[in-house]
Amino acid sequence: MSPINPSQIEEILEIIYTNREEGRSDAGSVSGRRCGHGHEIGAPQLRELQAAGLVRLTGEQVILTTQGERRAQDVVRRHRLTERLFRDVLQLSEDATESHACAIEHILSREATESVCTLLGHPPTCPHGKAIPPGPCCSTAQKTVRPLVTGLKSFDLGTPARIVFIAPKFHDRMDRLAALGVIPGSEIRLHQRSPSYVIEVGETTIALDPEIAGEIYVKPVEARGNAA
Repeated sequence: MSPINPSQIEEILEIIYTNREEGRSDAGSVSGRRCGHGHEIGAPQLRELQAAGLVRLTGEQVILTTQGERRAQDVVRRHRLTERLFRDVLQLSEDATESHACAIEHILSREATESVCTLLGHPPTCPHGKAIPPGPCCSTAQKTVRPLVTGLKSFDLGTPARIVFIAPKFHDRMDRLAALGVIPGSEIRLHQRSPSYVIEVGETTIALDPEIAGEIYVKPVEARGNAA
């Protein structure tokens, strides 16, 4: 059996990482899955990762080592950032988004990843609500790329904005905001920041708590051409 290639290694690490997010760390949750070009994951592949110092096999458990954790976080970060890019900015379908993200996660350089993250305004979650592991650009004050997407709290007052995504701490907040018309794609204006954040959505004026306002991410509305 030929050794697994770097892309397949990353995909197995990604599966182990995402399984752990769902509370599963047993070898059975990894074995039988497919990676790469349909290659099935089994005990030989997991032993190969253990020999490379990326996982520890303890009984029925598969545990990421420090090195494996770092590589898993890197590939998960690339995947979820590209999901945001394709879904929220390029507005691809969910199937197309997933397909492209699975391909690009293996070739996106560290520099390109940081630029995409900054461009998107350092989103905390992917379109499915799963956390995006932060990178160096998320904590540094210096930005080399002007963000396309920014938090509502720092957006200019009175300037038309379009909601790109919402990252609520609690799921029921999304339902309450949706009932008010505050959903991705909606055009809004921020009118004030204190004592509460006040936005205008269509003909409706809504006051938001600072915590909720901090969960809304927007981009400028493109100028519309004048009718001839």
